[in-house]
Amino acid sequence: MGLPLSSDATEAGLETAPAAADDPIGQRVAHNLLRLRGKRNLSLDGLARLSGVSRAMLAQIESGRSVPSIKVLCKIAQGLKVSVAAFLDDRAFDGVALLPARESKRLVSGDGAFVSRALFPFDVSRQVEFYELRLAGLAIEHSAGHAPGTQENLVVAQGVLEIAVNEERFLLGTGDSILFYADQPHSYRNPADSEAVAYLVTTYAERLD
Repeated sequence: MGLPLSSDATEAGLETAPAAADDPIGQRVAHNLLRLRGKRNLSLDGLARLSGVSRAMLAQIESGRSVPSIKVLCKIAQGLKVSVAAFLDDRAFDGVALLPARESKRLVSGDGAFVSRALFPFDVSRQVEFYELRLAGLAIEHSAGHAPGTQENLVVAQGVLEIAVNEERFLLGTGDSILFYADQPHSYRNPADSEAVAYLVTTYAERLD
C-alpha cells in the first residue's frame, strides 16, 4: 500500500499537469508569474495568501515544472489583480497601459495631409489595432490593401469622409461608421475644405507580433 498523499500533493495533481521542457505555454506562464509577482514585491507565501493557491503549487508553476489549470490560473490572476491573458501573452502588459498623447506613434504622409496616430501599445503582440486618423481638407489617402482577412471598422468623429472600397464609394458624415474587408484596395477622401477626424479599428485574421 502506498503512502497517503499530502493535501498539497493532491491539489497539485488535480490542478496542474507536468510541463514538457519545450512547452512554450508553460514557460510563458512561468515567466509572467515571476515577473508579475516581482513587480508587486510579493513573496510566494504572500501570493499564496492572496490567491488561495498553495506555496508549493505556485513554486512548481513559477519554475516551469507544472502547467496550472484554468481554475488555478484564475485564482492567481485574482490574487495579482490582473487578467488571465497577462499570463499567456509573450509580451504581456499588466492589464492597464497608459499611452500619453505626446508619446504616441504617428504615421504621417509625405505631404503631411494624412496623420495616423496609434492608440495602442506597439510592444504588445496583438490582433486588433486602434487608430486616430486626421485628413486635411480635400486630401486623399490610398491603401493597396492589407493581409487577407483584415477588416476595418471606421467611425467619423469630425467632418465628412468618402470611403472607397474597390469601385464602391460611401460618403460618411459625423457619427457615421462603416465596416469593410480591408484586404482589397481602399481609400479615404475628404471632400470638404476642413480637417476630418476618424477613429479606426483594424482587425487582422492572424495575431501580429
